[in-house]
Amino acid sequence: QLQASGGGLVQAGGSLRLSCAASGLTFSSYRMAWFRRAPGKEREFVSSVTGNGGRTYYADSVKGRFTISRDNAKNTVYLQMNSLKPEDTAVYYCAAGAIITTAPTVYTYWGQGTQVTVSS
Repeated sequence: QLQASGGGLVQAGGSLRLSCAASGLTFSSYRMAWFRRAPGKEREFVSSVTGNGGRTYYADSVKGRFTISRDNAKNTVYLQMNSLKPEDTAVYYCAAGAIITTAPTVYTYWGQGTQVTVSS
């Protein structure tokens, strides 16, 4: 029900925009989030947005570089990633949940993940 796309290989300092298209759920009722998992590390919270897009939240490591947004008419959430660093390399996952939280276990639906690789 969640399909993530937009990952790829980019040089440090570059940009990527991830998309996550939802189907089969009342999209605007869900808080949406992005998580990532780097090789050998735990899954970590990246960013989240409320149902109407009015409030956004970011991990300190991406604040000022990443921007989350959503288009409820298109049932899609985005993650604009600028000034990418090699440490941003990870598989990025989108998730949908009933509440805003940084805890991944609370989210109900998950996308399949999209690989982001940042070369130095």
